[in-house]
Amino acid sequence: MNDVRIAGVGLTTFGRYPERTGRDLFAEAALAARDEAGISREDYDEVHYGNFMGELAEGQGHQGPVVAEAAGLDCPATRYESACASAGVAFRQAVQTIRGGGADVVLVGGMERMNNLGTSEVTRSLAIAADELFEVRAGVTFPGAYALMARAYFDEFGGDNEDLAHIAVKNHANAMTNEYAQFHREITVEDALESPVVADPLTLYDACPITDGASAVVLVSGDYADENGLDAPVRVAGSGQGGDKAALQDREYLAQTPAATKAAEMAYADAAISPDDVDVAEVHDCFTIAEVLALESLGFYEPGEGIGAAARGETTSDGDLPVNLSGGLKAKGHPVGATGTAQVVEMTKLLRGDHANSDAVPDARVGVTHNAGGTVASAVVHVLEVMN
Repeated sequence: MNDVRIAGVGLTTFGRYPERTGRDLFAEAALAARDEAGISREDYDEVHYGNFMGELAEGQGHQGPVVAEAAGLDCPATRYESACASAGVAFRQAVQTIRGGGADVVLVGGMERMNNLGTSEVTRSLAIAADELFEVRAGVTFPGAYALMARAYFDEFGGDNEDLAHIAVKNHANAMTNEYAQFHREITVEDALESPVVADPLTLYDACPITDGASAVVLVSGDYADENGLDAPVRVAGSGQGGDKAALQDREYLAQTPAATKAAEMAYADAAISPDDVDVAEVHDCFTIAEVLALESLGFYEPGEGIGAAARGETTSDGDLPVNLSGGLKAKGHPVGATGTAQVVEMTKLLRGDHANSDAVPDARVGVTHNAGGTVASAVVHVLEVMN
């Protein structure tokens, strides 16, 4: 099985870009990743690309060839859609392709553009990641769905809004030094608790923003990296994917995310590590409660114990396990189809030591990324590690 290494990464600054096209955003990230990798365009075998709602936001289906051309490449290109896990799934498939010998050089990334739509239209468009027959028709939106999950967690394990507020405060603080983050605004626990209720018990500061942006990663086989003398010190050591029923009412648990647990167990086994070996994590905190659920699914905490991690200082930048040093989806932003590979970009920089917050984890060797779709009906987990 071929080794997979990261040769280059690229990001746009996350934010509001209603005047730009999706292909323009992706081109910026892809060309940055290509420039960092320094690989001739003729050597690229494939493009793997994540996007969720391009047909609704831009009227553009069949996006693979469009974004490949925007990236300056002439090779087969495939779009992957798995709601908010679209880029994470694209990344996993690129890893599998290289491992299996089907390619040596793959550009993988994602993009989402939503701010050209109104808030109500964005909300309606994002809602199609839920079960249309049993949830969307009943008026369920994702703030409401995650509010149900938060309420179920509080009822089963305890915890309260103040615990969630500490997560928001932590992630906003981490975003302050990240030049790519949408928000550079510190908040207090009081700010979070006093912000408007979005869906009880979740308030405005429990929710990620509507974000435009793109991310890209150049993956290469170990043989290609060695033969071409590439500087690619970070490898993809493990990859896993899990699934669950789309509709919340069909699930056994509302206060746990089995899809992410399955993905994590698969990724850890693939990398031959345990949760105790992880130095730093980027997790899918579309809502603050989602970070709690992720920490427990990743095996860092037992069910019911992750809720107080931020308040206890365990997942802050100076804690034993820093989580979302990028600012997370909460403060860095969440351009849905780009998020999975954006996490990989951030983690790669953290492990290489060239991230704005690398000083928080100067000796980090192993990092985990966790990307979820919908109410975690889809989940992808990757283990990255520094080459010895």
